[in-house]
Amino acid sequence: MTCYLEIETDIDLKIPCQELLDRCLEAVMDEEECPYEAQVEVVITDNASIHEVNKEFRGVDAPTDVLSFPMIEYEEPSDFDWLEEYDEYFHPDTGELMLGDMMISAERVIEQAQAYGHSVEREFAFLTVHSLLHLCGYDHMEEEERAVMEERQRVIMDRLGITRE
Repeated sequence: MTCYLEIETDIDLKIPCQELLDRCLEAVMDEEECPYEAQVEVVITDNASIHEVNKEFRGVDAPTDVLSFPMIEYEEPSDFDWLEEYDEYFHPDTGELMLGDMMISAERVIEQAQAYGHSVEREFAFLTVHSLLHLCGYDHMEEEERAVMEERQRVIMDRLGITRE
């Protein structure tokens, strides 16, 4: 499992971001029973930059906490059975499944941790798990989808041992 991390902000979250990303990726892939080694690219940025990207790609003129850019369009969430037929989903050098990219606002991590009364580590892990589930095909636009995704998030956060304080 590989998380490529790029930090494009001076805001220091004061947590081991790379280690936490790696743990979250492994936990999600284990829980979702992905049969492949996987990789994601992660950018930690600020509100201004994520605002620009949110406006450009989603038409939403506001900052957000996390954006997910899946490489794979799933019929059903975490249905990995059919992927082997398509080389373009696997990195040509490493053979890892390329899940996609995510962008996290460091400012929103800190703001939301304070607002919800838990640690920056917990908020960062939660947003990472949330985004990774999007990269596995989950969504929360419909009530039924939201309930399923929230349950997956809860199970994975429990697996990580990172709970609300």
